[in-house]
Amino acid sequence: MKIYSFNVNGLRAIMKKDFLSWVDSVKPDILCLQETKLSDKDFSIELPGYHQYYSCAQKKGYSGTAIFSRIEPVSVTEGIGVAEHDMEGRTLIAEFEGFYLISVYVPNSQDELRRLDYRQVWDKDFEDFVSRLKESKPVIFCGDLNVAHEEIDIRNPKTNTRNAGFTIEERNDFSRLLSRGFIDTFRYLHPDEVKYSWWSYRFKAREKNIGWRIDYFVVSDDLKDRLKSAEIHNEVFGSDHCPVSIEIDL
Repeated sequence: MKIYSFNVNGLRAIMKKDFLSWVDSVKPDILCLQETKLSDKDFSIELPGYHQYYSCAQKKGYSGTAIFSRIEPVSVTEGIGVAEHDMEGRTLIAEFEGFYLISVYVPNSQDELRRLDYRQVWDKDFEDFVSRLKESKPVIFCGDLNVAHEEIDIRNPKTNTRNAGFTIEERNDFSRLLSRGFIDTFRYLHPDEVKYSWWSYRFKAREKNIGWRIDYFVVSDDLKDRLKSAEIHNEVFGSDHCPVSIEIDL
């Protein structure tokens, strides 16, 4: 099974940039999206063969997640059961017969870390949520996690230690989540590879490859032996992020 994830930075915007042609070329079994910026959960695009599901923020044109799947899930739910988080449309959970899949867009701690305290509350609540799911069946979650976990995951670690996405608090939170029985699939299969998934629009950052790896596929450790590949597709444009993917025997 091929599963892709892509922070599209506006689904309507990327639709004008050969997005559908790209989907047709890679033919994912499941595609998870983040930052769709939609306000209508009944929105749909011309994508034959896929069941489409959306979660939208109450704030117009903000956040949002989606899942497109060739396989119809057993059920699809929004949110993790915490009202202050769920109003932002950041999590969409598809339950399949043998596993849970979550498309997630983790909050950014923002300039001057003004939302870091909230971000840490989110981190703990999300960690507890996926850990509870893991008790009943394997879990895969993917998306923009807004953290570069290790120095290898960011071009300029020394100058970013107190910037959103690379604070020790956020990195430690992610380490704690992984310690509860989860695997960062790309780093598991590519322990020494330097590759990024996000670049600032400023200063020709993508052209110079001054980037961050903040888009992930994380799986519960009971799936590690089924993992065939984990890739970052930095040849794909259309957003300030690029897609990431796994191939897994499910």
